[in-house]
Amino acid sequence: MTQIALVTGGSRGIGAAVARQLGRTGWAVAVNFNRSPDRADGVVADITKAGGRAIAVQADVSDRDAVARMFAQIDQKLGRIDALVNNAGTNGKVMPFADLDVASLMEVYATNVFGSFYCAQEAARRMSTLSGGVGGAIVNVSSISARTGGMPGHVHYASSKGAVDVFNYALAKELGPQKIRVVAIRPGVTNTEIQQVFGGAEMFKRVLPTIPIGRIGEPEDIAAVVAWALSPAASYVTGTTIDVSGGR
Repeated sequence: MTQIALVTGGSRGIGAAVARQLGRTGWAVAVNFNRSPDRADGVVADITKAGGRAIAVQADVSDRDAVARMFAQIDQKLGRIDALVNNAGTNGKVMPFADLDVASLMEVYATNVFGSFYCAQEAARRMSTLSGGVGGAIVNVSSISARTGGMPGHVHYASSKGAVDVFNYALAKELGPQKIRVVAIRPGVTNTEIQQVFGGAEMFKRVLPTIPIGRIGEPEDIAAVVAWALSPAASYVTGTTIDVSGGR
């Protein structure tokens, strides 16, 4: 039987790479997007051209009702999911901590933290053996910023990812007896559009000397580890965080 995965924020960057990787390895994939339908459709097309099965599903994960509607749509079109990749996120505005306003703080936490809660809750209701499910796995995409403090002017982002790390560990403890594994992945500096706010290529040049492996990460580097974390090879892995950061 084909397993079903939802990848939030799956229309670009790390999420798109994860969706394609899972599609190549036999998963049916729900590719979530918020404002990029054309990109999501492109990811779906890549998966189907390679012989896989995928659909695009729209939802702003910071909206609890929208998340519930998205899961109902997946239930109808693909079936009950076996895996969730909580990848959707925003880095917010870069600004000094003293100037950080409530709207900017809430924007980051609403997506990065509350969105992860909402999606994991809906997924757990479907996977849990307490509600007739057969178990499953959740991967929460955090950031190395949770450990390093992140870039200057990005306290709100780094702290939101720290919250994801703690959420990951607490959730694993609660859901483990229900046959649901929960693993966090902490990407380091990765070559995605989200890095443009820090200067893109120029920032990469500045950061490169701090990465022991000697290169910037690619979305496919992260996707490979996510796919492993969802696979039977990781069946005894839960409640932990895996750094994919080139040693940084």
